[in-house]
Amino acid sequence: MADTAFGGIKISNLYKIFGVKPEAHIDAVRQGLTKTELNEKYGHVLGLRDINIDIPSGCIQVIMGLSGSGKSTLIRHINRLIDPTAGEVLVDGVDVVKMNRTELLAFRRHQTAMVFQKFALLPHRNVLDNTVYGLEVQGMARAQSVDIAMRWLERVGLKGFETRFPNQLSGGMQQRVGLARALSNDAPVLLMDEAYSALDPLIRTDMQTVLLDIQKEIKKTIVFITHDLDEALRLGDQIAILRDGEIIQQGSSQDIVLRPADDYIASFVKEVNRGRVINVEAIMSAIRPGLPLSGPQVMAGTSVEEAMRLLSLSGQDDAAVANASGEVLGMVSFRQLAGAIVDAHVPEGGHVHSTGNVVRA
Repeated sequence: MADTAFGGIKISNLYKIFGVKPEAHIDAVRQGLTKTELNEKYGHVLGLRDINIDIPSGCIQVIMGLSGSGKSTLIRHINRLIDPTAGEVLVDGVDVVKMNRTELLAFRRHQTAMVFQKFALLPHRNVLDNTVYGLEVQGMARAQSVDIAMRWLERVGLKGFETRFPNQLSGGMQQRVGLARALSNDAPVLLMDEAYSALDPLIRTDMQTVLLDIQKEIKKTIVFITHDLDEALRLGDQIAILRDGEIIQQGSSQDIVLRPADDYIASFVKEVNRGRVINVEAIMSAIRPGLPLSGPQVMAGTSVEEAMRLLSLSGQDDAAVANASGEVLGMVSFRQLAGAIVDAHVPEGGHVHSTGNVVRA
């Protein structure tokens, strides 16, 4: 069972049917009625079918899919902006679906924060007043809320802009305000719905870096919606790919790239730069008995591309893969590294090895 300690989320058997009588068709959908049949026969739209996701606390869970796949519908079930037709959404072990109005209001104010694609800033409020808005709603004293907001504005790179108004900021700066506002609430769960989709590519990459750097410190449970695979692979500790309201594959970036579940997923990953995505521990082989370990070492978590560079500089054909403690986990060869770049499958003898936090050996 997933960790549902502080901020952990468990979504179980979640269905959403849009229409005037969704409950009347839930059994038929459970028995296999397709999205097309539901629409053509009954005039209802299947939004989600049997979604099951465990999100450990402190994890970045990416939900990915094309337009109409159900990803935004799914994230809105977590703070119950949308009521499900059936299923459970447990946050810290409490079912959001069963909350009454008062409980739901408190949950939204204190346990979740949301960052939107369109920024959702109040145009008549300056940067500081937009950032403190959530704290004002909670009833926090002005001096305390300003102190918190100013710290987060500095952290996202907006120190000195607190008196500016949204129309005086670039898109990237507006999204930084939205992020600072969400982080100021100090909620354990952060929901980000296509948060960077409206940004130019360079600004988008910069915002991804900001988020990853901040996450190292705050370790929130983040649910991040995107249609961009590169963004999903960079940000996600876990990735779930949706199509027509169903999860097609779940796993780490290594799982998705090395072992696509079907042709649909394979079409997503075929243009991915595997050298930058795949890590050495995903393709390493077991240590061969009697083989001396005096050669170069690479750290677990090193990309295939970087490992190839290190081996080339060393003039060696093989390297040991080690964790932060110096423990050797396996071996990787230049041939394995090169093969991983052009082949979607883990080489024979290779495996995924979970190593936790590691540093360069």
